[in-house]
Amino acid sequence: MKKYTQNIAVIALALSAVACTQEKKDTVVVNEKPQVRLETVNVQAVPQTQEFTATVEADIVNNILPYTPMRIKEIFVEVGDEITKGQLLVQMDSSNLQQSKTQLDNIIIEYNRQLALYEVGGTSKQALDAQKTQLDVARTAYENLKENTQLLSPIDGIVTARNYDNGDMYGGNPILTVQKIKPVKLLINVSEGFYTKVKKGMKVSVKLDVYGDEVFTGKVSLKYPTIDASTRTFPVEIEVDNKDMRVRPGMFARVTMNFGTQNHVVLPDLAVVKQTGSGDRYVYVYNEGKVNFVKVELGRRMNTKYEILSGVPDGAQVVVAGQARLTDGAEVTVVE
Repeated sequence: MKKYTQNIAVIALALSAVACTQEKKDTVVVNEKPQVRLETVNVQAVPQTQEFTATVEADIVNNILPYTPMRIKEIFVEVGDEITKGQLLVQMDSSNLQQSKTQLDNIIIEYNRQLALYEVGGTSKQALDAQKTQLDVARTAYENLKENTQLLSPIDGIVTARNYDNGDMYGGNPILTVQKIKPVKLLINVSEGFYTKVKKGMKVSVKLDVYGDEVFTGKVSLKYPTIDASTRTFPVEIEVDNKDMRVRPGMFARVTMNFGTQNHVVLPDLAVVKQTGSGDRYVYVYNEGKVNFVKVELGRRMNTKYEILSGVPDGAQVVVAGQARLTDGAEVTVVE
């Protein structure tokens, strides 16, 4: 009988423990709310800057070549040489030029003889005019041939290519390529939203990968008048004076344009939630014990903060920690 009584007591104690555990468990589930940490966001003046990439180009590129095939007598410059406008770069074979000069001299003599006869009535005005026409044709032919024989630089610049050696027969490709690199230019494509803000002469900052964080100053030299309908961008030409010629064609550049400031809400990047399966961004906004899932349009990222273009009002409280357990409209417990 004593053993039977003990067994009943053990069973009763076990049932009591289970009941207490279940009651405790039910109490925790009913009263538990997600805990979140909040931060109040405010409107701030945000710099409106945009960065564009580009490849440095020469301001002017000239190919040096004759109009007609002939032998190259001598090339006076090498790749990398700095040259000036009007400098003699290439001397072509001059045998044809000498023949043309002799012919021109003879025609000049004949014209002068005809002119003297005309002045004393020894020839007609028609004959003199015919001789003058022949002289003009010969002079033009000589000047053209001279220009083909002595190739001069049309610009101040630097020799960037040489395709022939002395004595070669010119075969169609440029003998030399000359580029003007003071200044250089960069061509960027700017979104149409900035069309009214881009002005000719406005200053820009330029960084070149080869020079790290060193900043070069450029300016807008040309704003194209039309917008590409397929990309919704318009070309803008940037000029860098490059007086020291450290910037060279082909370098990779990053152009930063500053369009002033605008007042926008700024919030911590910890508050931004990406929706699974899409590129949309959301923020949990707190209001009277609950949170709402609000879609936002992000602007610039600034270190650990985002500029918000739309979606969150000034002075709102947003969740910056504890989003993992949240749903739209959920009641929460705020912790410091």
